[in-house]
Amino acid sequence: MEKLVIEPTQNTPGIILSPEERIFSIEGISAPEDVRTIYYPVIEWIREFNREVMEGSHKSFTEADPLILKIDLNYFNSASAKFLFDILLDFKKLSEAGVSIVTEWHYEEDDTDMKEAGEDICEMIEVELKFIPKPADA
Repeated sequence: MEKLVIEPTQNTPGIILSPEERIFSIEGISAPEDVRTIYYPVIEWIREFNREVMEGSHKSFTEADPLILKIDLNYFNSASAKFLFDILLDFKKLSEAGVSIVTEWHYEEDDTDMKEAGEDICEMIEVELKFIPKPADA
């Protein structure tokens, strides 16, 4: 499966879904005018990837060599939150099927709102997130 790359804009995140590199990342700002335009292709790609993994078409991801899902957003609007929720649910399904996944939630160390947003999503979906603080912009 070819990787999916969506370049960031002022209001949309950069998205890289790369099975060969074992990294899926969503970074930047997510406040698009039409959230469906950005996230529908991502959701479709992830669901196809999940189907292929379940069929054994992809190399296995192990604890020593896990799939990394990196969410590093400076801001996301409520419409984007629903799609982040859906993305995390799809990855949870893979994890429940035995695929080793590490989900990283990056946030600026002084941005308690972003950390709490991750904690809320974590609680709702019942998925483990690895919280990674980063230095606040000076």
